[in-house]
Amino acid sequence: MLRTLFPVALLLAGTANATVDFTGSLAIDGGATDLSGISAAFGGNRLSLGSDLFYDKSSNTFWGNTDRGPGGGVIDFAPRVHQFSLDISNTGSVGGYTLLKTVVFKQADGVTPFTGLNPVLAPQGNKSVLGGSFDPEGFHRLANGNMLVSDEYGPSVYEFDSEGVLVRAFEVPANLIPREADSTVNYVDGRPTITTGRQDNRGFEGLTVSADGTKVYAIMQDPLVNEGRGGQGRRSRNLRIVEYDFATGQQTAQFAYQLESIDTINERTTTAFTENQQGRSIGVSSITALPNGKFLIIERDNRGFGVDDPNAEASVSTKRVYLVSLAGATDVKDISFAGSSNLPAGVVPVAKSLYLDVLQALTDAGVPVGEKLEGLSFGPQIDGGLSLVLITDNDFSVTQNGAGAQFDVCTSGVGGITSQVDLGAGCPNGQSLLPTYAYVFKVSGDSLAAVVPEPATWGLMIAGFGLIGASLRRRRAQLA
Repeated sequence: MLRTLFPVALLLAGTANATVDFTGSLAIDGGATDLSGISAAFGGNRLSLGSDLFYDKSSNTFWGNTDRGPGGGVIDFAPRVHQFSLDISNTGSVGGYTLLKTVVFKQADGVTPFTGLNPVLAPQGNKSVLGGSFDPEGFHRLANGNMLVSDEYGPSVYEFDSEGVLVRAFEVPANLIPREADSTVNYVDGRPTITTGRQDNRGFEGLTVSADGTKVYAIMQDPLVNEGRGGQGRRSRNLRIVEYDFATGQQTAQFAYQLESIDTINERTTTAFTENQQGRSIGVSSITALPNGKFLIIERDNRGFGVDDPNAEASVSTKRVYLVSLAGATDVKDISFAGSSNLPAGVVPVAKSLYLDVLQALTDAGVPVGEKLEGLSFGPQIDGGLSLVLITDNDFSVTQNGAGAQFDVCTSGVGGITSQVDLGAGCPNGQSLLPTYAYVFKVSGDSLAAVVPEPATWGLMIAGFGLIGASLRRRRAQLA
């Protein structure tokens, strides 16, 4: 299914001439297969590519990675990344995609694939040993073809070569490692078994590299398990951005990022979130570095068209992109937020302002709002501006019941009917697996200047939108 719709202009807060226009969307078939060459036995080659998004200007192609695969860590799946093209027109409409390459992530021996199985079910069979268990989320491709990938299990940051073979692992900050009360490391369980470190399935959700290539930034999806009121991170707004030195792989700083208040979010929904959902049902999905040293960060709820709501019946409250600055923020790598939902006295969080209300744009355009909005990247130049592409993760269109049995989720679409069928059994007539959505926007006006700074010398030589192509080439060379 493909939908290309009219532009919908969104005024940015406080900037009268800055616009981000919705220009089109593409639904990628949930039953499509990848180019891994792995057996077609269930899940082996089912295409899913929305856990993050990266644009390579040199080839005009995108890269999108899987997470740990279908089944939430209980089905053996080899995590991978896909290179593909999007047919984005000069107006920003999107006419289709072409899958070009699939790279499977392998361990340092160059042969053994990583697995999405959790550490108990993986070959190491030990909650305290990460081994080859891998839940990739954030993705960045380097100029030499190597790839940086962030992982939720650790949470970890890995570098792979162009063929997907592990090159090195970055330091995992001690305060992020999940531990039980006696300090035993436990990568599998959640609270109350683990008492410090990242929440279960809430590790590094996004990753990016600074424009000069010297720093790597990884962002947690939610607050740490004990860094909230009553020792419950799910009640807190305060999660962490970790800054790394690229050359050494060692952390250099941590910064506090504050999620939007649950009270404010509840003003926009008919089904309110509870206090316990502040730091669990609201979270961060992606981080993208800009040439001016700032960042774009996706913040979202856990509602929308997805495996838990395959007919999009729930009241969605927030899918937003924020412009973020670290300037003046406190380095909190040695500061604990434990036991409180407030930041310690004197701690200054990163500054943020609304850049794009994705939910409002898609709702106005009548486009389905995917639950897991997880990837963001600037794309090719289009008439009068620059394309901005966001992508969803369809979870392989798989869910599980209370007993842990896995099922394919089939749907006839928004407002329709749905079915759960045996894995790989095929959907009933009139229904299909959940798609991956790519949403395209056009960035122009003052908002373009904010993300693609104009060098003074170019301003003397090039007028109007003629400078966009040159600015884009410079930006992509820096970010590649």
